[in-house]
Amino acid sequence: RKPIPGTEERYTCDTLLHSCGLLPENELSKSAGVELSRVTSGPVVNDALETSVEGIFACGNVLHVHDLVDYVSEEATVAGKNAAEYIKEQNTKEQERIDKTSVLQERESEPSEIPINPESGVRYTVPSFVRPGRMNEKLTVRFRVGEVFRKKQIAVYFDDQKVMTKKRPIMAPGEMEQIILTKKQIEEAGPLQKITIRIEEVEV
Repeated sequence: RKPIPGTEERYTCDTLLHSCGLLPENELSKSAGVELSRVTSGPVVNDALETSVEGIFACGNVLHVHDLVDYVSEEATVAGKNAAEYIKEQNTKEQERIDKTSVLQERESEPSEIPINPESGVRYTVPSFVRPGRMNEKLTVRFRVGEVFRKKQIAVYFDDQKVMTKKRPIMAPGEMEQIILTKKQIEEAGPLQKITIRIEEVEV
């Protein structure tokens, strides 16, 4: 990724168009009042890919820049499924709104949110937090590293306890990484304050 002296070529043209896709298209998100990540410039989302504005979901390059279209398709499926579930819930809530007791109980049972903290080489994560009571059985957490790492491992912590490692021969900012968390893992860990993902030396 460094220019090699003597290999330059010159092209004469009237217009040069760069189509790089390095930043998410966030004008719509901004106009909707959605909270944006300072790292990705895309929306901050939960495990359902729901933004800070209730009922607005984000996926694909609106959310963060992808390197594989397969990831975009997977996120679109998740966002679409959860958006449909949200609409169904709203219809149910509307029917039950007459019962004030039911509404109060529902508010009291709102699931807690556990933040996912990127540390030590991890620039950001998507999603930014999870809701144990409402998440699917499996959750894909995607992220990018801030520099090139060789022969390191991805480590996942539930509070201060290391629960998972994944060895990687090489990691680079241009390639997206991912780990899978399960609802069972999180529930069995008990009440959690945070989930941390970081890059570490490989354990011997």
